[in-house]
Order: sequence, then structure tokens, then C-alpha cells
Amino acid sequence: MTDATPPGADTAAFIAAARSDDTAQFALITERHRRELQVHCYRMLANYEDAQDMTQETFLRAWNKRASFKGHASPRTWLYRIATNTCLDFLEKRNDRTPVPADLPDAGSEVSYLQPYPDRMLPEDPQESLVARETIELAFIVAVQHLPPRQRAVFILRDVLGWPASKVAGALELTVASVTSALQRARVTMREQLPGRRLDWRSPATHELSQDERGVVKSYIDAHERNDLDGLTALLRDDLRFVMLPERGTLTVTAKDAVDGWVSGGLFQRGRDDWRCIATTVNRMPAAVLYLRTPGDPEYRLFNIAVLRIVDGKIAELTGFDATDKPWLDLPATL
Repeated sequence: MTDATPPGADTAAFIAAARSDDTAQFALITERHRRELQVHCYRMLANYEDAQDMTQETFLRAWNKRASFKGHASPRTWLYRIATNTCLDFLEKRNDRTPVPADLPDAGSEVSYLQPYPDRMLPEDPQESLVARETIELAFIVAVQHLPPRQRAVFILRDVLGWPASKVAGALELTVASVTSALQRARVTMREQLPGRRLDWRSPATHELSQDERGVVKSYIDAHERNDLDGLTALLRDDLRFVMLPERGTLTVTAKDAVDGWVSGGLFQRGRDDWRCIATTVNRMPAAVLYLRTPGDPEYRLFNIAVLRIVDGKIAELTGFDATDKPWLDLPATL
């Protein structure tokens, strides 16, 4: 979609709704962009709840600024501009969420505010909304947090959404030269944070789990439910990256050390050894939802969700989240 073309029907309807103060029509037009704007805010903030709040704030600001919309850009572009600056304002105020130093070892551990994104809330048309799997996976979201906020915005608008430099400059009130410089620095950091990963974010990418991934999740669930520690160990790479959030501390550990740590931490011991699991996906990644039944309890209760990155048939990264405080995942509380 280019902004140099004459206003289309959507733009004309948007202008009419804004000028007539027609709240219902204005909301109808803006609402169709909610899911993609929320994904955009999530990439900026790495936190689902904050992304929800900032998306709502975007719509509020859009209504308050409706008189400034002249149709020079599409309504979608205008909303993205507002959403980006809303997130930047949020990041400026939240100084407890400062960018993670790029040279900090295992810096992903510092993204304690990271939350999983439910696949059911992703836009339904991935081609239109530009939500490729690689740009919503946890590793990408964490890597983006290593960028300073404005550099982060430039990178997402340029390399994920594919905006031209002049359009990004206008949205962020920067010069084209500043945008180009910020993008170059951002790309260097992203390559450092995602070594060996595909970095062409705008080309088509598969969204579906592979048979290999599905098979590993099934094996992981089976081993967990049977308390098969050898089976779990065999599924993990010896350079496993493991983190449990919101606790801090990303560890790169051997498969045996990982399982030994889970055992010493109380898992698989009497009273915490009766598990049931279900397979799901979040951030377009395979995941297992863990339910624990304690002695005397007739039901298995929601405990944890393990999000897995699988490479060559083994689990390379395991990110665990407390699932009990995340109602947006829409998981059953008991089995």
C-alpha cells in the first residue's frame, strides 16, 4: 500500500467518520487493525499485557487526534505511527525496563518482563499483517529488546514491516540519514543476538509446526508424564538454553545438568511427580502445558507452560512461564 495514491474508500470513510465525530464508524474502521497493531506493540515491548494496554491507548490517541488525519497516508499507516510513538512514550517512562546491554552474557535473562503471545490473537491473514513466524518467536522478541527504544522502532518499521526510510523518518520525526544509521546499528546487534538465524524478516516463511517439532513435543510430554528422566535428557541438546520467567537467569547447560537441576529443584519428587500435559503453540512455537496433581487432590491443576525451540530433532531452548497468572492464554485451569 502506497501513500501517494488518491484516498481509497477506506481512507474516505475514515475521514468522514473523523470529521462527523461518528464514534461508532471510527471505532469500526480502527478496530479491524487491532490485532496487527497489538503484535507491533508486543514486538516493541515483549509483554502481552503492556501490548494490549498500548494498543488501546493508540485507539484513544487516534480518536483525540482525528482532526489531524488529512488522508496523506493510509489509516493503517497513521495508526502504526501513533502505536509506535505510544510505545516509545511508554518505554521512556518505564525506566525499570531499560534496554538490555548487548554485551551482557546470557542477556535474555534480564528480559524478566517477557510474556508469551497467544497464537489465537495473531492476525488471521499473515500475508496482510506481516506476522512471519521468525518475527514473533521468543528469540526474536528477546533480541529486539537489546536495541535502544528508538533504534528498535526503526528496525521493526524498516526490516519487519518493510517501510521505506523516508516513511520511517516521518513517523519518528528523524532524518533519513538518522534512520539509515540507526538501522545499520540495529542489524549488527540482531546478528550478534541471533547468530546463524535467518535474518531476512520480510521474505515468506512457514507458519506451521513441522512433523519433527510435533514429534519432539509428543515425546517431551510422554517423558514428563512418565517421569522418564533419561527420556527427557535424550530430548535436550547439550547446549540447551533454559530460562524460567519471571525469575531471572538464562542458563546454557548440558542436558543432564538441566534435568538434575529440575530434580534438585523439587520436580519429579514425591508429591510433585504426577503430571499431565497438553500440547499447544504460543508465539508460533511448540509448547507443552504442564498440569500437576498433588496428593489428595482429584484434579490436575495448571502449573507451567514450556515453550520449546527445536533444532534437528532436539530441544535447543526451553523457556518456562508460570501459566497460572496469564488468563489471556485461555488454558483450562484443571484437567
